[in-house]
Amino acid sequence: MSDIDRDQYLIKEEPYYRTVHNEVEMYQAAYDARMPVMLKGPTGCGKSRFVEYMAWKLQKPLITVACNEDMTASDLVGRFLLDINGTKWQDGPLTVAARIGAICYLDEVVEARQDTTVVIHPLTDHRRELPLEKKGELVHAHKDFQIVISYNPGYQSMMKDLKQSTKQRFGGMDFDYPETEIETEVVAHESGVSSDIADKLVQIAHRSRNLKGHGLDEGMSTRLLVYAAQLINKGIDPQSACQMALVTPLTDDPDMRDTLGAAVSTYF
Repeated sequence: MSDIDRDQYLIKEEPYYRTVHNEVEMYQAAYDARMPVMLKGPTGCGKSRFVEYMAWKLQKPLITVACNEDMTASDLVGRFLLDINGTKWQDGPLTVAARIGAICYLDEVVEARQDTTVVIHPLTDHRRELPLEKKGELVHAHKDFQIVISYNPGYQSMMKDLKQSTKQRFGGMDFDYPETEIETEVVAHESGVSSDIADKLVQIAHRSRNLKGHGLDEGMSTRLLVYAAQLINKGIDPQSACQMALVTPLTDDPDMRDTLGAAVSTYF
């Protein structure tokens, strides 16, 4: 559709992304085949940044949708809206992406209701089409269109998992927190702190990740480490920065907070 400004969805500047394995080549091949891609991994490990980086590298528009349990199919596909001239149809983000040839990234897709995620099925097989039933239109996806979903399999209950009929429409890529050396490099680059401080933060994170399933639902994410490092870089003392960015967001349990606080004191 000519009235949609495709350029507004382009990522103009290269996002910082540190390659861990062969994920760039794998994704590139999947995109060339227009294979739908599913990214699995813990919160804050770099899945969204990776998608941004690949959209920049491929020079394709990116439309990101943060999924939630209240999201309806109409939120994705579109709906009729009432204005001064009567009713008019407004495309949802999935429809816009299909029309203009964008990468549509559904972040934490498992948070959406299963009856909502079903609407992506016709776009993820040989048909590559999206029926707008309320409007009576069949949208044939642009040749550049691709759908990418992400979720955290370790954090989801059995009630919040993707149906097999959805999973088997995607190629899958596993993400995890990077190795110590790479994670240290990422934290230092994103925050401006020294490698020594970044390394200490990563070591604290390793201790917290060992507590997953033993009092913590999740360990400290790379994102939280960057937050702590940014506070330190702004002149906040390391213990206070770690308390604010690493300990307080992670748990309300007093004993677990003491345990994490002791880990912080070990390094700072």
